[in-house]
Amino acid sequence: MDKYKIETLGDNHISTSVQTPLRPDAFEKSDKEKIKNIQSYFSKIMEELGLDLTDDSLSGTPYRFAKMYVEELFYGLDPKNKPKISVFDNKYGYDKMLVEQNITINSSCEHHFLPITGKAHIGYIPKNKVVGLSKINRLVDYYAHRPQVQERLSLQILRDLQNTLETDDVIVVISAEHLCVSSRGIKDSNSFTTTIEYGGRFENERIKSDFLKLIGS
Repeated sequence: MDKYKIETLGDNHISTSVQTPLRPDAFEKSDKEKIKNIQSYFSKIMEELGLDLTDDSLSGTPYRFAKMYVEELFYGLDPKNKPKISVFDNKYGYDKMLVEQNITINSSCEHHFLPITGKAHIGYIPKNKVVGLSKINRLVDYYAHRPQVQERLSLQILRDLQNTLETDDVIVVISAEHLCVSSRGIKDSNSFTTTIEYGGRFENERIKSDFLKLIGS
């Protein structure tokens, strides 16, 4: 791919798949091995930038960076870290909209590895299953903690919840600021991006409108 196509792809935030692109051997190495290797690679990046790694302030940065990438920012890449989403029988027959809003999004743009920060709003209409509310937050956090494109993040959350709750009646709205827009390129610090994905009864304009009014209030 030539440099023009590389820049164009990154600026347009095009994703290639609903699934996060992973190599077949993505999890053959332990986290400890990955941290050790990334530490070595990032040391070379810092050296190429002309930084003095013998300085007390910088000497530990490659390790801190590597540990942050593997255990914090991108822990959502590894399926073993996926939270267990407990569902319960809808014994009381609740069949109205249930909304969890203002869920914190801390993610990273897969084109520049810069932060994506914002809020997610999730709604669903129960059928036979309901889910503990904090589990929705944990699921959002899991999918956010991997290199992402916002459109894909919305779809991954939507499809997982539809599968878990055994209903298509789910809606996901994410509004977020992308530092690859605010700190580089156009450097527009006031804009944010909103994505919306939904299915089932949320295809009904009245029901969808009720949800959007609720999160807008």
